[in-house]
Amino acid sequence: MLDALIAEAEASNRQLVVYRRDEGTDLGEWFANHGVEVEYRPLPATGPDPFVVIKEGGEFVGALGVAELTWLTEPPIARPGDREGLSEGYRVLFELLDETVYTAMERRQLLAVSREIEDRVYRTGAGTFHVSFQTLSTFESQLEPYRRLAAETDVDVHIHGLADWSPPAIPGITYHEYSESPLKRYWALAFDGGDGRTQPCGLVAREESDGYSGFWTDDAETVDAILTELAEG
Repeated sequence: MLDALIAEAEASNRQLVVYRRDEGTDLGEWFANHGVEVEYRPLPATGPDPFVVIKEGGEFVGALGVAELTWLTEPPIARPGDREGLSEGYRVLFELLDETVYTAMERRQLLAVSREIEDRVYRTGAGTFHVSFQTLSTFESQLEPYRRLAAETDVDVHIHGLADWSPPAIPGITYHEYSESPLKRYWALAFDGGDGRTQPCGLVAREESDGYSGFWTDDAETVDAILTELAEG
């Protein structure tokens, strides 16, 4: 099922048009190397700063300055509730590039996207949140932020992973352990959006030989599909 969601996102026909001067920008190359279709167009010497236009099916979705996109190559890692140092462009970027499939993503880049989702969960303060860490031992390094999330919000947190470590009991967190499951290949998060379903968001990333392939989303229907798959294990 998660494979089907990735395939569906791949068919969304998301394109990026990079407007740059002669000196260029390596962001276009970064996107192209991560499986995103990129087109280049020149900017005059006296024109605006380099920027990127996002299109889907040939239709305009949005635009961002190149400076706001640089977090993808060297993303900031911030704990939920501690985001004052990040620009608003970070959240705009998450929304504009949702359901764009990336390949060969590094763990740090996925961790940055995960932090954005965790921060939305923290700020919303209620709802159901499922996370697949692939292995429970991976969750060990995330104990404190998740302990804080469970203690300071009314979010119902569910952690999934191969049973290679015994996590401590934490009020508000339910563990789902398995000895074998297709989920072991997936780094995945899904949040139902809280009361009123105002902030649904999710991430699906499949581990490959050269990194991860996947996408993030704030589409409620897609998030529900991720939640169902994680809940069924």
